Amino acid sequence: MARKEEPLERVREICLALPDARETATWGKPHFRVGEKIFCGYELEEGVPAIGFKLEREHARELVRRPGFRPAPYVGHKGWVQLDVSSVSDWDAVRELVLESYRLIAPKRSLAKLEEPAPALPRRAAKAPAADAARKPAKRPARKR
Repeated sequence: MARKEEPLERVREICLALPDARETATWGKPHFRVGEKIFCGYELEEGVPAIGFKLEREHARELVRRPGFRPAPYVGHKGWVQLDVSSVSDWDAVRELVLESYRLIAPKRSLAKLEEPAPALPRRAAKAPAADAARKPAKRPARKR
């Protein structure tokens, strides 16, 4: 049997992996923000874990026809959807929905960080610069006259 916190831990992992994302307690429940705006929320509704996120309105209308999805209370008309995560088996699909929400909410500077390619890992570790510096003094560049 899954622990009660597991869905929250998974949602937290997905959300906090995004650039500039942070968790806040809003209305007494965990919410995830980028800048000052919420892009995902988590709650236990009658003991059932659910997350809310914003989608393109057409996408939201399509999803709420499926089992487990419904318009989010108060903001469903703006494209917010609530998902019952108690029986989610495909967390990659949830990640994609949260990412769509993030992209709709995030400021351009955060989106730019999302689009940056991951830095390439070096093929081998470089020598420690401190060891070389201890052996010989640093050379000064020649002055132009």
